[in-house]
Amino acid sequence: MIEISLPTGVVKSISRDPKLLLLYSIPKIGKTTVLSKLPNSLLIDLEEGSDFVDAVKIKVNSLKELKEVGTAIIKAKKPYKTVIIDTATKLEEWCLDYALELYKAQPIGSTFEGDSVLELPRGAGYYWLRKAFQEWINKIKKLADNIILVCHLKDSSIEKKGKEVSHKEIDLTGKLKSIVSTDADAICYMYRDDDNNLIANFKGTDEVVCGSRCNHLKGQEIVLAEYDSTANDVKNVKWELIYESLKK
Repeated sequence: MIEISLPTGVVKSISRDPKLLLLYSIPKIGKTTVLSKLPNSLLIDLEEGSDFVDAVKIKVNSLKELKEVGTAIIKAKKPYKTVIIDTATKLEEWCLDYALELYKAQPIGSTFEGDSVLELPRGAGYYWLRKAFQEWINKIKKLADNIILVCHLKDSSIEKKGKEVSHKEIDLTGKLKSIVSTDADAICYMYRDDDNNLIANFKGTDEVVCGSRCNHLKGQEIVLAEYDSTANDVKNVKWELIYESLKK
């Protein structure tokens, strides 16, 4: 029998940086550019969206290639502080095929002849999609201390005081969105302010889904990068405002 030693005082936190960060915005706002400037990071491009950006990056075109990259990272003793997956939306798309493999490997699915688990009745296939996606997220989380999942934006509408208002959230399917959001330490909505600076928003509202467990990010809107009108580019990127370990 294991002897349990109960705490007699406050146990201090062991982490301040978000280990899993979800980042989303409207397209072409500059996410990839600013991510390319995160020190000691690897950008894994699933959508060929990094062609115009200088970065420590690698392209992958399938789950098979992603597995090979992961194996190489582990073999190299995890040389990157942060691994960036661009995008989680594409990863979900690829996981549909893996979900089908998982389902067919079970006795209940051995005779299934459909092309996708989403063809299963009463929405049963979404369970297998969530299972497949979560398996891959767990594998990715082993590749570095910090993981960033870049997501597409889903712009819908909700009713507020009898009026429809725009509602921005990450573009993942159904309960998968809730599961991944709950697992994340922080959710960031990135936008440009009136001066074209890039703002990392952790201040959740009815209109924007974001937030953080990290005390230094709770309720914050951070100027992550300033706009350089001369170069039509970003400057003074301050990732240390999100990852405080970079200040050391």
